[in-house]
Amino acid sequence: MARKKVLFVCLGNICRSPLAEAIFKTRISEKKLIHLVDADSCGTANYHVGDLPDKRTIANARKNGIVISHRGRQISQQDLVYYDFIVAMDQSNYQNILRLESSEIYAHKVALMRSFDSVRDRDDVPDPYYGDEQNFQEVFEILDRSINSFIRFLESEHLKV
Repeated sequence: MARKKVLFVCLGNICRSPLAEAIFKTRISEKKLIHLVDADSCGTANYHVGDLPDKRTIANARKNGIVISHRGRQISQQDLVYYDFIVAMDQSNYQNILRLESSEIYAHKVALMRSFDSVRDRDDVPDPYYGDEQNFQEVFEILDRSINSFIRFLESEHLKV
């Protein structure tokens, strides 16, 4: 079976999407499914290409038992072709992904992260960049719930062993 490829996308690729990638890799590894999945993250903007995640994201991940190993990058049209699932953190980035060249061919691959959230009180994962530690923890909890549900979806539909 071909490995499934998942890409998590936010604006700058230093807060939400690298955290989502790291949580996803951790949870997939815990389920002993890491050999079936490749994951990465990126931003729709080029603000932080080559940068490490925000220090508050790294601290929050560590506090929650997650290790982040990532350098920021910007999404490209080639990502639409390569990845099987492209998971946007909010409506704005979802729309930015769909503005990429040839995106209409690949739109079926793009989803909102919170479409997998069992406590979906809104569509967007809030951007914690201008917030405090509590905002980063709220984002962690949203992502952890959503990713657990996303993994159940993958297991039921796409990761048959």
